[in-house]
Amino acid sequence: MRDPRMSAIGKGLKRRGRLMAQAVSPPRRNLDGMPAPRATEDPYVAPRAPRLVDSPVFVLSSVRSGSTLLRVLLNSHSRIRAPHEMHLRTLHVHQAREFTADAMRELELDKDELEHVLWDRVLHLELTRSGKEIIVDKTPPNTLMWPRLHRCWPHARYIVLLRHPGAVVASLTDRRTDPDHEEICAEVLGYSEKLDEARRGLDAHVITYEDLTADPEQTTRGLCAYLGVPWESAMLDYGKKDHGTFRPQLGDWSETIRSGRIQQARPADPTAELPPRLAELARSWGYPVE
Repeated sequence: MRDPRMSAIGKGLKRRGRLMAQAVSPPRRNLDGMPAPRATEDPYVAPRAPRLVDSPVFVLSSVRSGSTLLRVLLNSHSRIRAPHEMHLRTLHVHQAREFTADAMRELELDKDELEHVLWDRVLHLELTRSGKEIIVDKTPPNTLMWPRLHRCWPHARYIVLLRHPGAVVASLTDRRTDPDHEEICAEVLGYSEKLDEARRGLDAHVITYEDLTADPEQTTRGLCAYLGVPWESAMLDYGKKDHGTFRPQLGDWSETIRSGRIQQARPADPTAELPPRLAELARSWGYPVE
């Protein structure tokens, strides 16, 4: 007769081996950069839990499109909190044991909804600390996952910030030490495609970086009207306010943003050649392209 203790030990070793293999294997990723669920995960989809912040505001933009300038202008308003880039999409929930998902399902929660609750709590905590009424997250990679933000917060509001793709390519090229033009164009195209999707699919307030710097009062007045707050002239003098540390991974940290003054947008080089699809998008946004 087989010793039951040895059978139990064998089962335990097999289970531990399976868990170790899952732990060390890299997670697959979806197109938006979020980890894809493993094939063995339960397909249960939880209902949406109540939100502490019902209508947050998200700035959707490419990198190097002036989103940090927009952030500090909004943050200078007495009723709007626009902190540094929050990178919610990189905050994940790890269900460490096999039975954790079952426990959460009994609470009508799945992994996605657990992450949504976490994101919502982070926004609420920051908003409460600020003592303000409206919170704005301007993390550019949010653009790549805007459908999930819309699923998380059905009543969220969106500001789509456009900039001439050629100017974005030039800015990225200047910023990098060993720029790869083809790689940079592909990166800008990825952002531009998702921006165009959001522009067409959401009831968003669309502005351009060029307009923001050329006529900041008129542009910020339109933003305030969209957000339902009165315009404040102090928004244009953002250098007198505390906006936290300007440093890499949290937004722009250049001398331009540190100057505390709104400076004219650098125009795109009209002779610079863009890939056909990027040029097509630029034209559809009203930008001149040769």
